[in-house]
Amino acid sequence: MRVILAADHRGLKLKEDLKMYLQAKGCVVEDVGAHALDPDDDYPDFAYAAARLVAADADARGIVLCGSSNGVTVVSNKVRGVRAVSVHTREGAVQARSHVDANMIALAADELDEDTARAITDVFLATPFSNEERHMRRVQKIATIEEEHFK
Repeated sequence: MRVILAADHRGLKLKEDLKMYLQAKGCVVEDVGAHALDPDDDYPDFAYAAARLVAADADARGIVLCGSSNGVTVVSNKVRGVRAVSVHTREGAVQARSHVDANMIALAADELDEDTARAITDVFLATPFSNEERHMRRVQKIATIEEEHFK
């Protein structure tokens, strides 16, 4: 599976840990930054780059990180075809995938330790969309709203 990673300075350390973890598991990882600690960098630059790559590849998954996960979630969801969810627990990762068919998650680097971030990532990457009628209907409504917005 192709996994796109991105983080600002506050998420850099945790992103680097996740990158090594995922590569060791055999995932194809594309890291769009940050690549060095720069307290003046801006999360929209990295989240937008990641979201564009995820939107262009239906099989890719994205993981974006910042201090709170709020900013990268907002930016990612500005890209057509992206369904990004801020996730703080394994259960949240299950619902992001099975209920919303999320193709990106956002992690709060200020709140999550490495083990928790790894566990959330594992669940996110392993959980399929449920294909239940109610979830399919809701995802289709999201797609319809998105199409109307981008007219």
